[in-house]
Amino acid sequence: MPNSDTLVSIVLPVRDGAGRIEGAVRSVLGQDHQRLQLVISDNASTDGTEEICRDLAAADSRIVYRRHPENVGLFDNFVRTVELAEGEFFRWVGDDDRLEPACVSRSLRAFAEDDRLVLVTTQVAYTGPDGMAATAPLEGSGLASDDPVDRFAEMLRLLNESHLLIDPLYGLLRREPLARIPRRNMLREDEVFAAKLALAGPWGHVPEVLAHRDWKHDTLSAIARRLDVPPWRARCAGLLQCWELLGWLRGAGLTGEQHRRARAAVLGMYARRQRLTAARRGRRLALIASGLVPGIRSSDPLQ
Repeated sequence: MPNSDTLVSIVLPVRDGAGRIEGAVRSVLGQDHQRLQLVISDNASTDGTEEICRDLAAADSRIVYRRHPENVGLFDNFVRTVELAEGEFFRWVGDDDRLEPACVSRSLRAFAEDDRLVLVTTQVAYTGPDGMAATAPLEGSGLASDDPVDRFAEMLRLLNESHLLIDPLYGLLRREPLARIPRRNMLREDEVFAAKLALAGPWGHVPEVLAHRDWKHDTLSAIARRLDVPPWRARCAGLLQCWELLGWLRGAGLTGEQHRRARAAVLGMYARRQRLTAARRGRRLALIASGLVPGIRSSDPLQ
């Protein structure tokens, strides 16, 4: 059972974050749970990130700074951080994120109250490009179910809802089950990982805003460039995501009945997303026809 002596690893992947990272680090070190390890994984930054991080590490022994001599890519810098973490519990944080002082302690309290949990999320406030912050409460208990397919189906349902409701990648996780889930660089991999994690065990949720993140919408083509994946995958990201999930289910240890339900949930998620995409494109075409918005570029991917 977690307590005040439980080691929690917070991991911060960064590349060229000199203008942002210090605030994120200060918010981590300011947690009211003191037994922390902050691992900073620097992906060959070319600005002043290294100097800032080395100064911060010299001033606080809880900071472990590691620098890749060459750019290993956005995805690899993110997932390799698990190997550097030593705590029983683990959390990622972005270089422009900010955690409330009770973020870790409130999450640990949820773990202490329910030893089934593999992940505890909190409510998050997202600041958009306009500088306005927004959040939304997560309702329902599907992710806390003992039935793995109920959790899986609920996570897939949430993928077609508002991004404000939940972000499993930025919750507190038990490191052991996290480390057992293989990952690979692909579009919508964060959603695939969340669905796999839902099968691994029940989740808890703290209905308080305990984290702050910046958010902006990017096209799949732009995300593909950042991840260095082939551009053509932006055109079939949903299909590839569906294929990855169906493949994972075959080795997930489900009964025949559970596998059928889980497979139906994947296909239902994909069908609903296609309907939403068609409706969104139809509305936009109607606006273009009325002259209210400019035309669609031929390079715009299906979202």
